[in-house]
Amino acid sequence: MSRLQGKTALITGVASGIGAACALRFAREGAAIGGLDVAAPSAESWSGVRAAAPRAELATADVRDEAQVAAAVGDLAQRLGQIDVLVNAAGVSGVGAVDSLAAAEWDRVLDINLKGTFLVSKHVLPHMIARRSGSIINLASVEGLEGMQQQAAYNASKGGVVLLTRNMAIDYGGMGIRVNCLCPGLIETPMTAMLRTEELKPVLDKFRAMHMLRRSGKPEEVAAAALFLASDDASFVTGHALAVDGGFSAGRRLIDDL
Repeated sequence: MSRLQGKTALITGVASGIGAACALRFAREGAAIGGLDVAAPSAESWSGVRAAAPRAELATADVRDEAQVAAAVGDLAQRLGQIDVLVNAAGVSGVGAVDSLAAAEWDRVLDINLKGTFLVSKHVLPHMIARRSGSIINLASVEGLEGMQQQAAYNASKGGVVLLTRNMAIDYGGMGIRVNCLCPGLIETPMTAMLRTEELKPVLDKFRAMHMLRRSGKPEEVAAAALFLASDDASFVTGHALAVDGGFSAGRRLIDDL
């Protein structure tokens, strides 16, 4: 498999979840990998990437901090030579309605999910503009397409990612740079582990039942969609928000036993 042969992908949030799955899948498809996260990936996870990738380099940065982002992106670009693909997978969850949400929590969620996507894109784009080529894949959510109870900051951040994606597709399409986003449903990642407790099991079961495939997804399934958007197979796809949600955004089932 070599759909990304000769390409270099920079992936944020590479330490776990969807970011880690993208790094491994892209490496297996021939890409050199630049991993960026505030935490180091597990030895087991990163050893799989290094075994598959022609080159794999790591950098540490908090995506909320522009100075750190600029230094990390510059370092990875120098070590890897170019950046053909960017996956903005760094993200956090958040819970709370507007009247009870602390301003600090609002800032944390928006700064990581939305500002982080902006900052990493800002510092990767010059490398793509210089080559007049590139693919940027932002991680949004089905909660960026529709609202959900007690998710004010998360909804706002992911809705912002969807519209930022479309804005960037407009601004950079003439330079040969495609920008798309993925909108996952319920995916089995460390970020959704908070739902996998006995106390929240009824909520998890209800959320899972809202997906028409009647199950949650796996990070590898999102990585497969990211691979399509990163590859030349998606050469005429830009400004698109692709739902990878097991049918969650298709609508609502009225009769549960069908």
